[in-house]
Amino acid sequence: MLSRSAGVVPSPCARCGAGLASRRPNSIQRTWALAIAAAICYVPANLLPVLTTQTLASSRSDTILSGVAALYTSGSWPLALIVLIASVMIPLGKLAALAYLLISVRRGSANGTRDRTRLYRMIELIGRWSMLDVFVVAFVVALIQFQPVMASQPGPGLPFFAAVVVLTMLATTSFDPRLLWDAAHD
Repeated sequence: MLSRSAGVVPSPCARCGAGLASRRPNSIQRTWALAIAAAICYVPANLLPVLTTQTLASSRSDTILSGVAALYTSGSWPLALIVLIASVMIPLGKLAALAYLLISVRRGSANGTRDRTRLYRMIELIGRWSMLDVFVVAFVVALIQFQPVMASQPGPGLPFFAAVVVLTMLATTSFDPRLLWDAAHD
């Protein structure tokens, strides 16, 4: 099917007359590829340090989880919980939810279509806020620059974390949610 940019006007809805968007070609394959790439990047994002802080006395590199542990032990447990949820659990949850949606489409499951559509919309909504963690690290790096007394710099895990965020956002937008309803109509 040709896209709107090729000069073809989408067919109108039989009920309301609004233009219908065309299908996303190779949606399942593209979404799987992006989700698998994000899952691969998730491992080094959590194993490599995302932030290195240097003071006159020492140098400290923190992974996401060691940063959560440091926040918790320093008494900032609410902030530690927010970082844990936003940086570890949400990306993992998005990957699991995308895999669930893709597998349910592949199996042709017609049960729970509304719930799966709500899950897709929730993943899409969360994706808009996913880059917040990357901006927080960049802000902290910019804020802690009292050289030569104290300095911080992003670690090698940060690009992998940013890649996870971007790849899951792209995977979500490449998924065609109408595929969830196709099995219900068959």
